[in-house]
Amino acid sequence: MAGQRHPVVPTPHGAVRGRYEQGVAVFRGIPYAAPPFGPRRFRPPEPPEPWDGVREAAEFGPTAPKPPYSEAFARYLSDPEIPGDDCLNLNVWTPHPGPGARLPVLVWLHGGALTRGSSAVPVYDGSTFARDGVVCVSVNYRLGVEGYGLFPDAPANAGLRDQLAALEWVRDSITAFGGDPDRVTLAGQSAGAISTGALLAAPRARGLFRRAVLQSGAPEASDRDKVRRMVRRMASRLKIPATAEAFAAADRGALLRAQAEVGRFSSPVLGGPAFGIVVDGDVLPVDPLEALVEKDAAPGVDLMMGWTRDEYRLWLVPGGLLERVDRLGAVALAGARARCHCGNEVVRGYRALRPGAGAAETVGQLVTDHLLRIPLHRVADARPGSSYVYEFAWPSGLPGLGACHALELGFVFDSGDRPDSRRLAGEGAPQELADAMHGAWVRFVETGDPGWRAWDATHPVRVFGDGAPHTAYGPRDAEFDLWKADVAVRAMRSGSPARR
Repeated sequence: MAGQRHPVVPTPHGAVRGRYEQGVAVFRGIPYAAPPFGPRRFRPPEPPEPWDGVREAAEFGPTAPKPPYSEAFARYLSDPEIPGDDCLNLNVWTPHPGPGARLPVLVWLHGGALTRGSSAVPVYDGSTFARDGVVCVSVNYRLGVEGYGLFPDAPANAGLRDQLAALEWVRDSITAFGGDPDRVTLAGQSAGAISTGALLAAPRARGLFRRAVLQSGAPEASDRDKVRRMVRRMASRLKIPATAEAFAAADRGALLRAQAEVGRFSSPVLGGPAFGIVVDGDVLPVDPLEALVEKDAAPGVDLMMGWTRDEYRLWLVPGGLLERVDRLGAVALAGARARCHCGNEVVRGYRALRPGAGAAETVGQLVTDHLLRIPLHRVADARPGSSYVYEFAWPSGLPGLGACHALELGFVFDSGDRPDSRRLAGEGAPQELADAMHGAWVRFVETGDPGWRAWDATHPVRVFGDGAPHTAYGPRDAEFDLWKADVAVRAMRSGSPARR
């Protein structure tokens, strides 16, 4: 749009000026809450200070404090770091800025294990959604100890509260950007999906979104003692009390270094202490999975849920962990059984179903099923008719990665032409697969129907990347049956009802 003036849009806190880029109006770095530092550190988010005049919104805003990825992971995952305190900001891509458009809205929560990531990751470019008639909003929120530390003198779940504040900003502001606040879809991948699951169960979030997408993350609440151990270990390294007051007075760089050191064994496979969302009796009164499966949380919200076929390969391939797990053999399998709280029969069943698989593949699939597929399967079972399930199966062109965790994102955002997408996908990612997957997300955001059969007793799963997109019925049910049988046996022995 050569010669077109930069778009200016009002918000409740002041006007912002974006940029037109290839026919899409883009606004970056809009504050939805005040900087969470100084007296606001470790406290719930507060509204930003209003500003006079027009605020420039051309560049991504500051990212939340976070340690960098290890060298092994940085080969595959980009994670820009933008300095500054005003890190509670968001970005908007819209084809029609103005109150008359009333377009559907996608709100994106990034992944990164609640310790890394940001809305500035190039793969999350929302211009393709705007190109296809969807207003796209991506959000920064507090991470690590700043967002999910558990202290005796501060409220829990600061990062989750940030996400709530961002959704409230969308409700109050998105009409002026061309969006419809009554047609909001909340979506996230990995930690972003876990966050989406928690917000589905959060009473304060009711009415803030109409649909939700959980990609490679299931509703869960972390064990409070596990999170406290992270805080206590950091406090021990820093030689300070394990209180919010003491952590707020500590040097920010020292906090990040201590967090990286104590979080070295926090991968999904290893299951070490990690930061996570906890049941707090306030924002999150009950376990999100229990709320969705047993208590009818988020009534009327349509769900789309998915995973990748080889999630675990991103957790094991960097740094050569895949080979080390294979060498450990039976020891690794025993560790996986403990990690997944399952009996020997489940492990033996997996090995029988995959007779040529090594220990690493068996461990990886066990952990993936335990953390992702089984809980998402349970959610779909509890919400038939309004749940849609898919699997991403296209293998990366890079050695060993397969259809790994986060590989699908370049296809969801149709951003495969970006160098950051090729860091995971390699060269030659098929555009027709991006068209199919991105198109399914657009249809779901617009209508609630991505284009295949809703979940029912036949367990339909849309498969992307294994030939032409197709719907398979009952895939992986043999594995689920192993877990169900194991739970039934354990329940019989303990005298308590089976709940898986």
